[in-house]
Amino acid sequence: MIRVGIVGGTGYTGSELLRILMGHSQVSLAAITSRAEAGTPVAELFMHLRGQVDLLFTEPDLSLLSECDLVFFATPNGTAMRLAPELLARGTRVIDLAADFRLKDSALWERWYGMPHACPDLLQEAVYGLPEINRDAIRSARLVANPGCYPTAVLLGFLPLLEAGLVDPGWLVADAKSGVSGAGRTADVGMLMAEVGESFRAYAVGGHRHLPEIFQHLKSFMKGELRLTFVPHLIPMIRGIEATLYARLGNSGVDLQALFEGRYAAEPFVDVLPAGSHPETRSVRGSNHCRLAVTEPLGSGTVVVQSVIDNLVKGAAGQAIQNMNLMFGWDESTALTGAALLP
Repeated sequence: MIRVGIVGGTGYTGSELLRILMGHSQVSLAAITSRAEAGTPVAELFMHLRGQVDLLFTEPDLSLLSECDLVFFATPNGTAMRLAPELLARGTRVIDLAADFRLKDSALWERWYGMPHACPDLLQEAVYGLPEINRDAIRSARLVANPGCYPTAVLLGFLPLLEAGLVDPGWLVADAKSGVSGAGRTADVGMLMAEVGESFRAYAVGGHRHLPEIFQHLKSFMKGELRLTFVPHLIPMIRGIEATLYARLGNSGVDLQALFEGRYAAEPFVDVLPAGSHPETRSVRGSNHCRLAVTEPLGSGTVVVQSVIDNLVKGAAGQAIQNMNLMFGWDESTALTGAALLP
């Protein structure tokens, strides 16, 4: 049994961490912090956790958090980097669900996130928490950078093609769509139902913060120049990401279905669907799965990969718990085996 703390427990990812951790047999929740809600019972803010969590939100307290074996940061960008060094120095391991440790280049991080990095020396140590590529490194990590939701869907979709050298890395397209929970649990007019409902739009077409994260990790699986067009969209649903990925094949005679099935055969949370399938976001709602389908339409020389995840689970809290399981030597799927919610 380990003691776990959550910094920033009032957002959607924080509440998902709580929901999933309630079913984890090896975890004892020691602290859940929120400056705005300090003193409020967790179950008062999140009624669905009544009878499950009896803690109060507290102010972030390093002395209390350092008594934990692991601390999750479900906070805005820029928070974890200020507290993580002291926690690590006191022997507490850290998983950051924000972007503070995802990029290795501090100057690049500062350019995209608009602030100086508080502990650039830790960027090289931080392990990128995508188990499908970094499982062994995660097991021994003190500090894990949990991937972004869009990068998770995009990387898992492109990975088999780039590892096998089958596509032109100079022509990749990621057309991705997310539900509104990806924007966080904040008061924002643009996220109101009356603003989002019955509408559909692209955003950050000129450059999204997840783009350098995707670039950094795609480059590690390929040779040559990488050119990626990444366009995110907001759609009127609460949860889910669908990424439709396009690449030009160098050899159109490859058995793409066998390639993907072979690459992910041993992965507990990547499901390659039968040929001809079209994965739906509702098939992963509330689950830690990524579902993929791959095809070459009409022998066109272009491969199309469809990738769906729940942005709050495999794209955030579920993946963080998957990483925790690896870090403490437990079965990777502990507390994460639940089926998706339907309808």
